[in-house]
Amino acid sequence: MAVNADVNTENSSVIKKEKRYIKQSIRDNVSGYLYISPFFILFGIFGLFPIIYTAYISFFKWNILGTKEFIGLKNYTLLFTDPVFWKALGNTFSIWIISTLPQLFMALVLAFILNQAFLKGRQFFRLAVFLPNITSLVAVSIIFGAIFGQNYGILNYFLSFFGIDPINWKASYFGTHVAISIMVMWRWTGYNAIIYLAALQSIPKDLYEAATIDGASKAQQFFKITIPMIRPMIIFTVILSTIGGMQVFTEPLMFSGAGGGPVKQGLTLTLYLYEEAFVRNSFGYASAIAWVLFIIIVIFSIVNQLVTNRIKSAD
Repeated sequence: MAVNADVNTENSSVIKKEKRYIKQSIRDNVSGYLYISPFFILFGIFGLFPIIYTAYISFFKWNILGTKEFIGLKNYTLLFTDPVFWKALGNTFSIWIISTLPQLFMALVLAFILNQAFLKGRQFFRLAVFLPNITSLVAVSIIFGAIFGQNYGILNYFLSFFGIDPINWKASYFGTHVAISIMVMWRWTGYNAIIYLAALQSIPKDLYEAATIDGASKAQQFFKITIPMIRPMIIFTVILSTIGGMQVFTEPLMFSGAGGGPVKQGLTLTLYLYEEAFVRNSFGYASAIAWVLFIIIVIFSIVNQLVTNRIKSAD
């Protein structure tokens, strides 16, 4: 009997310990979720809800002051038959191509230079290349607008030395796209260079030493070691630049104005969305533009991922 009592006591003690462990585990889990809950609450209110509500509004005709009128897919039908939409889409792609490809190439070259041991004052230069990203974008746009001015612009002043007549940058497709692209490049090249620099510094030096011993040149080391090792960061910057390029807004707004210029040569998708929502008060139509832009960005990201996987499999 004494043995059974001891066994029962031991079992009861084990059960109590298990209950305490379960309770403590529940408290730990609950406290952990409580700690991270502010982020998810704020994201749900200011991120997830607007996305869902925008999708809902895109099926209505609504000017925010009156009642909503359900029109189904009519906003999307009007959008795809609207020549202004296609012009804005073409402008967006043109500015994205002109700004993104040179920007990423210059960022990679700049990061490679900043990573060299012979460079003196590297910390200063690293800070200097990042400053454009934290500079007021409105101020930058105003300054670049003055640089590309037709009558008193600095660029036209230098071109006059070569006998070139003043160019009205704000009145032509090529001039507007080049000016906006340069503003985008000036702002984001240093940012991407810092990302590439961090990736370069993570590459083991032993790989370069071994390649040098084997007789590999600097160019071979760059293409066979550097590029493959920082490929994830290159993919990241390509996706990030794609998303940012599809949403470029402040630069064309400050350079070309809300209408995108005389022939809408500076009208981008986000600027077109802004006009429809806050100038014409067509919030349903603007929501449809937002969702089409979202789908375009998703398609670009998927294509980029497929191309990346194909390159990896080829390696």
